[in-house]
Amino acid sequence: MWRICHSMIAAGAAFALCGCGTTRMTDTQRAASEMVLVSQAIDNSIAKLDFAYLEGKSVFLDTQYLDGTVDKGYLISSLRQHLLAHGALLQEERTKATYVVEPRSGAVGTDKHSLLIGTQAITLPSITAIPVTSIPEIALIKKTDQKGVAKLAVFAYNRQTGRAVWQSGLVEANSTLKDTWVFGAGPFSRGSIRPETEFSGEPLPSLPMPFTASKEKEKDESASPITLAAAQQKHVFPNDAVPVPLSPIPFALLGVTGPAAAVDRPIILHRPSDPIP
Repeated sequence: MWRICHSMIAAGAAFALCGCGTTRMTDTQRAASEMVLVSQAIDNSIAKLDFAYLEGKSVFLDTQYLDGTVDKGYLISSLRQHLLAHGALLQEERTKATYVVEPRSGAVGTDKHSLLIGTQAITLPSITAIPVTSIPEIALIKKTDQKGVAKLAVFAYNRQTGRAVWQSGLVEANSTLKDTWVFGAGPFSRGSIRPETEFSGEPLPSLPMPFTASKEKEKDESASPITLAAAQQKHVFPNDAVPVPLSPIPFALLGVTGPAAAVDRPIILHRPSDPIP
């Protein structure tokens, strides 16, 4: 009997000593969904740029006209990677490059559209001693669409002559996120930044449907590779050890020594009869 009482007292003491803890949770200033929408739109737009003309050429990326652009660092790094993937030789100093690549952004951001079938939240003014009351939102169907947009343009010119050598034209790409609530249940989330439809942050169970697999295969085979961001694909560059080609020397800078000073470097000839670049 004494042992039973002793055990009960010990259990009660242990229960009294038990406590509960709290975990501090915070959110970033920008929602992760918004950042992914912007970055995916940037990826998709840069993937449409073809820098093949700049392969093997010494280039400097002039980013001064991207000031104020949303996620400027991510955009610049993606452009640098895309140039390297096409074989361009990036230079950190403008004077060491033969060509200057100048990008600009027409738009980098997000849009949002909402649709509500039901009644919005209403605050009722108080005309008596009763405190102010409110009617909460009653949504039969609610839908929110977000879209990331990136509009870019890039051109290149010869730094020494000032002549244009290449331009991309206007390139625009989007990313999407759609959230839906039905009779208060939701959100059902889908879009280009979601690999599959989610319900309240969790993937919906997929049910096997006839002929679905064949249709998805046909869709994947028909998809154009230009819609896929090059940054999302694993790739190895085997030409990293190739020596940098020597930059050309204007003939006027050779002085009295003549072409002998250039050794094996190419020479840019300029005659008085030539038009001024």
